[in-house]
Amino acid sequence: MHSLLPQSETELTEIATLLKALGDPNRLRIFAELMKGDTCNAELNEALGLSPNLLSHHLRVLSETGLITSRRDRIDGRWIYYSVDRETATRWRSWFNTLLDPARIKVRPV
Repeated sequence: MHSLLPQSETELTEIATLLKALGDPNRLRIFAELMKGDTCNAELNEALGLSPNLLSHHLRVLSETGLITSRRDRIDGRWIYYSVDRETATRWRSWFNTLLDPARIKVRPV
């Protein structure tokens, strides 16, 4: 995403979907927790105090945006570990840095 606001409807929808996903306080808390490193449902439940069904719902939404990934434990497949997708986080960080850069604000001449 090189330009600040893409012209394609698909890219605009992708941005809106990402903002909507992170716009929910619980999903924002989950994402912030996952930025500390990968973790499982039990650890997320302990840290955030969300019911298992609610946590699963929010993890699914974050996963659908591509912000997080999941993997099953190799030894005990019942355990699923969640983590932030580094490539996706890097991409959006770059975009947000550009969007929120105060140096872009032009001052109208007097």
